[in-house]
Amino acid sequence: MAKKKKAGKESEGSNIRTPIVCVLGHVDHGKTSLLDWIRGSSVVSGEAGAITQHIGATLVPFDAIGRMSGALQNLQINVPGLLFIDTPGHHAFTTLRARGGALADMAILVVDINEGFQPQTIEALEILRTYRTPFVVAATKIDRIHGWRVNKNAPFKKTFETQGDRAKQIFENKTYELIGKLSEMDFACERFDRVSDFARNVAIVPVSGVTGEGVPDLLMMLIGLAQRYMTEALAVSVDGPGAGTVLEVKEERGLGMTLDVILYDGTISVGEEIAVATADGVINQKVRSLLKPRPMSEILVEERFERVKTVTAAAGIKVSAPHLEGVIAGSPLRVVRTPADRDEINEEVRREVEEIHVNLAEEGIFIKADTIGALEALAKELQDHEIGIMRAEVGPVSRHDLIEVGTIKDKLNAVLLAFNTPILPDALEMLKDPTCRATVFTGDIIYKLIDDYTEWVEEQQRRIEAARFEHIILPAKITILEGCTFRQSNPAVVGVRILGGKLRNGVNLVRRDGKRIGQLKTIQIRGENVSEADAGAEVAISIDGPTIGRQINETDELYAEIPEHHVKVLEKEMLPTLKQGMKEVLEEYTSMRRKEHPFWGK
Repeated sequence: MAKKKKAGKESEGSNIRTPIVCVLGHVDHGKTSLLDWIRGSSVVSGEAGAITQHIGATLVPFDAIGRMSGALQNLQINVPGLLFIDTPGHHAFTTLRARGGALADMAILVVDINEGFQPQTIEALEILRTYRTPFVVAATKIDRIHGWRVNKNAPFKKTFETQGDRAKQIFENKTYELIGKLSEMDFACERFDRVSDFARNVAIVPVSGVTGEGVPDLLMMLIGLAQRYMTEALAVSVDGPGAGTVLEVKEERGLGMTLDVILYDGTISVGEEIAVATADGVINQKVRSLLKPRPMSEILVEERFERVKTVTAAAGIKVSAPHLEGVIAGSPLRVVRTPADRDEINEEVRREVEEIHVNLAEEGIFIKADTIGALEALAKELQDHEIGIMRAEVGPVSRHDLIEVGTIKDKLNAVLLAFNTPILPDALEMLKDPTCRATVFTGDIIYKLIDDYTEWVEEQQRRIEAARFEHIILPAKITILEGCTFRQSNPAVVGVRILGGKLRNGVNLVRRDGKRIGQLKTIQIRGENVSEADAGAEVAISIDGPTIGRQINETDELYAEIPEHHVKVLEKEMLPTLKQGMKEVLEEYTSMRRKEHPFWGK
């Protein structure tokens, strides 16, 4: 376990803050379920698509950890507990995870022991490596190993002793697969009960978020590692100005607009001035109220809070102050202690908000999201899909947004993707107007939102191509049936068999020598007029121009005349979509034309 950079020696007036623990991993590998077991809640059932969409914060105090992890009860511990940040699980949230990784003192990398490493697992590891964040691996879902005997909330050693030989062997094989994969990525690792040097090895802790097995060991590991390796890094000044990150902006009954905040440094008190960012710039307001969720609760779902005068990092808190309506979720919060510091702190907040990491293009779609992290995550996923972004903003969708989107000439780019952010009433009214040129996609799961958009794009492209190719004359070859001349001329009416391709009304017909003999006026099948007929059909046709027995005869083979520029489209753009029989007719037709002019249609 690599150490983070030390914050310096403890000094007088300092204390040990709660370590911030970031929970990362692949979608549906059990991150939120693991926290649910620890805090006894059911957050996972309320998340869109059962995937965490916001960073939530859960404080687990030491006494609760001590109850679950009896091994700690006799140790001298000065770490007050653990503050868990449950980061979004889908790989689209790489950027948001990076923020979480930078914020965290240590991390839990959650890996489904049955599925092993997935793309998002590897992404999470790279983030942890980049930020040099110490971590342990939680090998989840051990209860799903074939033949596993469940022992609820039991430490790993105790539950493992009760397993049959077959289940033990499967478990050992899957554990060594994880060890091998981590070793390939240059991480020395071992099962936690076999690790002798935690400073050099990553510990793998087998757990289940459904049965609680191994969870006591995981909590013991985190507290023990924080106590042993991070005490100096966790020393904060009780009097230092608070610094945090805004998770969400919410309206609370009796309080008005409030901010859910992770306070990761210093102290914040009622009456102090804070600097926060809005779409119009940085604002400064006085804190009216501070509320903390009860321990073992999730700040994003907790309904009952405790009012406090002062909060010291690290903590998940709710901040009430005037005029917070426009504050940007995902932006920094800083405490301003003196007027002399205000300008410098405001500039720091402004600079951090403006550094939204989105690569904009000259051509592309518009995107909006409810937080900076979500916006960056959506942009990252779009970039991976090679979808250009012309504009990216945090906030609700307004009428003005739709007007701007509607000015884009390319229909496929006259689109706005809105992730987890509302459409304002005036914009909703505008969308009902059939003349509105903007197309809006909304959703609260990024990959689903992008899937909806890409499916729409594919459908629009199919329609555009269909409209373009609708007027292209397709290859067709027919033969006049013997004994089926119903009228010799003006127009000639004969029975024909379609030998290949697709015969359509209105085409000119040519002989094998390329000479035009007339225009096909009508096609009839069993006395009913049709606009086209496919290979194999026998139909009656009328041809304006020739006389049967002079220009053409029964048993003659004729072709639909294809203009040269249509042949170019057929060969260069439509060839993969043509059926084999139609391709063969096209090849016959072009070969006939190219006998005299080798480059005809090329």
